[in-house]
Amino acid sequence: MSGDAVIGETMNGETTDRVELTVLMPCLDEAQTVATCVRTARAWLDRAGVDGEVVVADNGSTDGSQELATEAGARVVDVAQRGYGAAITGGIAAARGEFVIVGDSDESYDFGALDPFVAELRGGADLVMGNRFRGGIEPGAMPWLHRYVGNPVLSGVGRLFFRIPVGDFHCGLRGFRRDRIAALGLRTPGMEFASEMVVKAALADYDIREVPTTLRPDGRSRPPHLRTWSDGWRHLRFLLLFSPRWLFLIPGLVAFVCGLALTAALLTGPISIGALELDVSALVYASAATIAGFQAVTFALFTKILAVSRGLLPPDDRINRLAGRFRLERGVFVGLVVFGFGVAAAIVSLVRWGDAGWSGLDPGDQLRVVVPAMLGLVLGSSIVLTSFFLSILGMDTDIDYTS
Repeated sequence: MSGDAVIGETMNGETTDRVELTVLMPCLDEAQTVATCVRTARAWLDRAGVDGEVVVADNGSTDGSQELATEAGARVVDVAQRGYGAAITGGIAAARGEFVIVGDSDESYDFGALDPFVAELRGGADLVMGNRFRGGIEPGAMPWLHRYVGNPVLSGVGRLFFRIPVGDFHCGLRGFRRDRIAALGLRTPGMEFASEMVVKAALADYDIREVPTTLRPDGRSRPPHLRTWSDGWRHLRFLLLFSPRWLFLIPGLVAFVCGLALTAALLTGPISIGALELDVSALVYASAATIAGFQAVTFALFTKILAVSRGLLPPDDRINRLAGRFRLERGVFVGLVVFGFGVAAAIVSLVRWGDAGWSGLDPGDQLRVVVPAMLGLVLGSSIVLTSFFLSILGMDTDIDYTS
């Protein structure tokens, strides 16, 4: 199922009546709790006077959850593709509401207290996130590791990487404008879908707001579907993959600048920092850091261009400004100059070796010339190859690197 289905139509293409709000609940074997959640949501819709529906996106339950949800007043949508994200995507595609509020069907969230979400959505918000840390987490509702390590760390990484004013990245209760979220082309099928929605909404400059919400111990007798380490890694991996700046650019720039500065400082001889003396061994490592840093910076640029061209990331004016300044010939020229420096240093090392009768050179003195020669040869050739690769990328994008 796809999240790009037209609002106001079922998955079979039949026209349906629009409603203001769809309360959407992903479900996989929630027979113990789903009926209570549906009844609570339906009672709230009636009490609040909201024109709405309750949709249960069933992900292959085998415990009779579908029948229980239907009897309680929900419309059940079968989603064949497994996964939390796949279930929600299928439910969004089948929803009839202008607004959608998603919440887990395990009784951990209060479907009788959705008024703040609706108020923010009516007020123009595109995405409204619940914040469990502001609303209250009841004893036993969240494992210690999730509460004090996993959620704060991942939410902090998300705020740092994407500058999103959200304190609880992974709250399972959230509301949004259906057409705006459908337009993002969300595609991850697993638990990382929660991060994808927030990140892509922020990158698209959506109006994101936050309201306090409570978290209660769920009503199930079985373990939750969430897997602490594997799902935590999936979230972190997604955040890194969607931030070339923090995955490649910033570490690369640090390694390149520090490595190049240390290499230059060690060319004339060892340096001392207090009781620490750095010599040719440090020169070798500094040169390696310079090369690795340059490669990381180029990976950041390549990733950004490819991600933008494929619609994974929104257009970036900085890339276009860079394109306006970059020319293939300039890049090749700079690379050849750096490569020429390496050739010159290599010639000096050969001359010194020849003057010594092709033997007997002090390894430390020779490395002080050979390492910069190697750095110039490798870095220069990398700049030339990068320039050509950028030009090839420009042929398949709207960015012109070839003129």
